[in-house]
Amino acid sequence: MPERLSARALIGTLATGFADFDTGSADYSEVDGPIGWPGYGDAHEAAAKRTGESESVVCGRGRIGDTDAVLIAFEFGFLGGSMGGRTGDRVETAFVRARKSRLPLVFLIATGGSRMQEGMRALSQLQRVARQIALTRAVGLPQIAVLRDPATGGGWATLGAGADVTLALSGAQIGFAGSRVRPPGDARAYTAESQYDSGHIDAVITPEDLPGTLSAWLQLLAGPPAAEVPVPPALGRRTLPETGREAVQHARASQRPRAQSYLDHYFDSRQDISGDLCGGRDPGVLCGFGTRNGETIAYAAQAGTPTRPPGFRTAARLVSLAERLGIPILTMVDTLGAANDAAAERAGAGPAIAELFLAVAGASVPITSLVIGEGGSGGALAFAAPGRTWMTPDSYFSVTSPEAAASILKRDPSEVPETANRLRLRPQDVVELGVAQGIAPPVEDSP
Repeated sequence: MPERLSARALIGTLATGFADFDTGSADYSEVDGPIGWPGYGDAHEAAAKRTGESESVVCGRGRIGDTDAVLIAFEFGFLGGSMGGRTGDRVETAFVRARKSRLPLVFLIATGGSRMQEGMRALSQLQRVARQIALTRAVGLPQIAVLRDPATGGGWATLGAGADVTLALSGAQIGFAGSRVRPPGDARAYTAESQYDSGHIDAVITPEDLPGTLSAWLQLLAGPPAAEVPVPPALGRRTLPETGREAVQHARASQRPRAQSYLDHYFDSRQDISGDLCGGRDPGVLCGFGTRNGETIAYAAQAGTPTRPPGFRTAARLVSLAERLGIPILTMVDTLGAANDAAAERAGAGPAIAELFLAVAGASVPITSLVIGEGGSGGALAFAAPGRTWMTPDSYFSVTSPEAAASILKRDPSEVPETANRLRLRPQDVVELGVAQGIAPPVEDSP
């Protein structure tokens, strides 16, 4: 279990020049709260004396790395970091101040949930918080959550899971159900590591890594976006294939550069998002944001495996987030096709592919796409931007794989090479067909 710092101690490790927002008097106007819970007033007063805070959140403005931000930090020592009416007042004020100053928000969450001593007034604060998240999304300001220990109940289900990027400290308890109300069963399901494996959070980090990681994310999401996305240079072969069979062989060569190499070459630094936020991760799809010449570009890249439904949904999430923040996008195509096994169908392969097609089609930010290897069927095409797709010399793009085409046509396996030739899938064929705009120049010839 990670060390539980106070809200102010944690802020002190992350931000310089932090200044509280004016939150008014610390007096609690209703002695035992809105529903007259016996002893609530005394408990509230005791919490204030114990922590030095007048409520369960500390809100203010500070500088994290090179970026000014509004911070909302929960003080777990104050009634378990629970959210009540005055907590909602402060959180809303912080959001309003952030929008007025055009600043990103950072949520440092350590909470047991809503404060039962205030009844439905406490629970209704979640609607209030959700409204502020939505208003802030609408004006394109980044929101980053850091899940501490514990992050449960409505704090997790609004500020935590509703942020643009969600980080978690290793070993933290995370879940909608708090520790005292969970049914018996798998305790690991309520950990940061399990939530990451399930695609619900983007990264699990150590407390030591938090300052640098948070600074990097703020610089990416709040920094200047690129005006356009230059076509990445081709890192592999320089010569075009003579036949369709040769194109397929080149694309399937084990030594061909993959997405990881392209991303490392293209970006000066980058951070990944991970997961579709609804139960799945696909390691074969790399998504995130990177800096190139001091400007931010988003990316969604296939890494050469059959793309599974969580991969399509994660890429759609990336496109939608980049669109909301006004950040252009680079996509890379490299897959034999969408995974088509029974598990993929049960996980919603068709709806997931449709989600990405629609996200790309509806994006107003520039998108540049590069086919770096195999481009198999709709599972590949979903990652490609219409009218802004380029090929590398060791890639191909096809309506389906040569093997599948031969099977569909009931041809003998020996006819696969000839089928590949007939599909006109070579890079130069795809350009001639008008599906791609050109061939990416070799790395040493690129600007």
